[in-house]
Amino acid sequence: MSDPLAIDRTNTANETHDLNKVIQILEAALLSSQEPLSAQELRRLFNHEFTASLITDQLEKIRNKWAHSCIELVQVASGWRFQVSPEIQPYLNRLSSQKVPRYTRAVMETLAIIAYHQPVTRGDIEEIRGVSTSGAILKTLSVRGWIETVGHRNVPGKPALFATTENFLNDLNLRTLEELPPLEEMKSLITID
Repeated sequence: MSDPLAIDRTNTANETHDLNKVIQILEAALLSSQEPLSAQELRRLFNHEFTASLITDQLEKIRNKWAHSCIELVQVASGWRFQVSPEIQPYLNRLSSQKVPRYTRAVMETLAIIAYHQPVTRGDIEEIRGVSTSGAILKTLSVRGWIETVGHRNVPGKPALFATTENFLNDLNLRTLEELPPLEEMKSLITID
């Protein structure tokens, strides 16, 4: 008669081996992807044999495995991605001839208003800022992929309603808008010229 504990140990060893393979596959997919991948997308790697929670558990193991490395696994609005840790990024920036875009104060104020008061119309933005907002500002934010039109207010003229996008959250390494710093903290960062 076979020992049930021996069978149990074998199953546990196989599960561990299988989970190690799952981790390897997840790492390979994330390292080779240009975009963040959600747990649902990552389930497709395994023909949906595993639950999203099992995938998420494995992603947490990967995050811990890479925690003390110059590369980290982070979760953003649209999924999981590997990225260079913030303290290393300035060194890598020296290799790139691409300049980081600089945005005017008006663009940043408009973005902050949209982020903290969304959905808002151009009129709402102008009322909060106290000055008119050019279409170029909204176009800049839209082209960058940080804002989008999410509808129209049901008033005469049907003005467009603007809100932030997943790209905005991804670029700020946020999962949700609730992770934005408090508005009072943001106001203290704005310097008075």
